[in-house]
Amino acid sequence: MEPRITLLTLGVRDLDRAVAFYRNGLGWPTSYKPGDGVAFFSTAGTRLALYGLEPLCEDISPDTRPAKGGFGGITIAHNVRTKEEVAAVLTEAERAGGQIVKPAQDAFWGGHSGYFTDPDGHHWEVAWNPMMPLDDAGFMTMPDA
Repeated sequence: MEPRITLLTLGVRDLDRAVAFYRNGLGWPTSYKPGDGVAFFSTAGTRLALYGLEPLCEDISPDTRPAKGGFGGITIAHNVRTKEEVAAVLTEAERAGGQIVKPAQDAFWGGHSGYFTDPDGHHWEVAWNPMMPLDDAGFMTMPDA
């Protein structure tokens, strides 16, 4: 298997509401139209998809049940170029209808980060990592392994 993640799909309770958060609130591009079964967002690298939670559970297995809320054990990261951008992105997410879970602050690992949840409770980390800066295309650079 090649080391690649091409698509991240979030199960959402209300597709139109979720699209409004990401498209209108955060300004992410999509060709989604009401009535489409799934929304795809172009991002640098991995693509983001929003899909109804019930149909997603059914696609996985008829025995899969949607989570009742709380933390699901996964976070999505959005890295930024400067320390100051962390607070700005958190503010943008909150204005769009997200909830700040952890305000921007210095992190134990040497960077600066904070967390918000989208309207469906998916946890997003906004981080500035001086050890893995973003290149010109917006990809996170990795130290040589």
